[in-house]
Amino acid sequence: MTDTAPESSSSAPTKQPPVILCIGMAGSGKTTFMQRINAHLHSQKTPPYVLNLDPAVGTLPFTANIDIRDTVNYKEVMKQYNLGPNGGILTSLNLFTTKFDQVLNFVAKRAESVSHILVDTPGQIEIFTWSASGAIITDTLAATYPTVIAYIIDTPRTTAPATFMSNMLYACSILYKTKLPFILVFNKTDVVSHDFAVEWMTDFEKFQDALRRDTSYMSSLMNSMSLVLDEFYQHLKVVGVSAVTGHGVDDFFKAVDEAADEYEKEYKPEIERMIRIKMEKEEKERQDQLNRLMKDVEVSKGTEVSLEKGDRPIEEATWEEDDDDEDEEDEDEDEEDSEDENPLPSASRFPPSLTQQHNDAKFKSWLQQANEGQ
Repeated sequence: MTDTAPESSSSAPTKQPPVILCIGMAGSGKTTFMQRINAHLHSQKTPPYVLNLDPAVGTLPFTANIDIRDTVNYKEVMKQYNLGPNGGILTSLNLFTTKFDQVLNFVAKRAESVSHILVDTPGQIEIFTWSASGAIITDTLAATYPTVIAYIIDTPRTTAPATFMSNMLYACSILYKTKLPFILVFNKTDVVSHDFAVEWMTDFEKFQDALRRDTSYMSSLMNSMSLVLDEFYQHLKVVGVSAVTGHGVDDFFKAVDEAADEYEKEYKPEIERMIRIKMEKEEKERQDQLNRLMKDVEVSKGTEVSLEKGDRPIEEATWEEDDDDEDEEDEDEDEEDSEDENPLPSASRFPPSLTQQHNDAKFKSWLQQANEGQ
């Protein structure tokens, strides 16, 4: 009994650290929020593993274990490819993604010794959320680690119903794009409390009252959109955080733990199912290509070769084919003999010329006279 206990404990799967993907619009305080949660984890003696994916950031208020700026020179990319700021960021991210398998190897070596994996993304939100490189990075991390999306919102700029609705629509699109656990992080609560946003999300009538006070032309559009997002709000985790004071950071990590459990129970089986479907599809395509190739070279894979030709044994068919070949050879020899018996040049396979015909007539006349003389 004592020997089996260590084996069962050693065979238990190691719990993977959750990945926190920090996504937010420019100016939402995303990098400052990264610095705050990084400092909080270090103060708890549970240091995280930090990745910086923003090639255009000037200085980082935290130390990144892996920094895209160490691999790709953003300004040099702009110069060589003649690109603008956004194009330079996108191209830099694409170049970095080609080596992301090496990044995963570094992360895997430290996965057992870190509590969380923090990922800071570019300030231009659409570059990461809607690009191929951003999707590759997100899907690759989500296939291995419990991945959580932290959508950072600038609370003071969201007090108007129009800007609030814009942020919610963007959050909804990212949720359905990534298909991962989602946390709404209302930042800068030291300036404006996020209570109004929670109230608008939980009480439909309160948001309608705010829309009635809005006299802009967008109020009718937002009124219809609010009906659509009402169901969306019920599946979100909402926290208010101040990246400056650190208020609400504990609530944020509680939401992260809940989201990681939700990933294991609901999202991971679906991700594994999608991976299996993709692998089966790729295997089917490879098999189809192989079958087409074998068909082109007339190779039958896995089928028995018949020893009979029609209803007759193959030996009889072979003997008949040999007899046909011998008959054809005899006919060829008869034709050659007939050509040798005719000494006249006119027996050639080519039609005789006029001169040849004249000579033939003279030769026949001479031959006839010689026979009569005998």
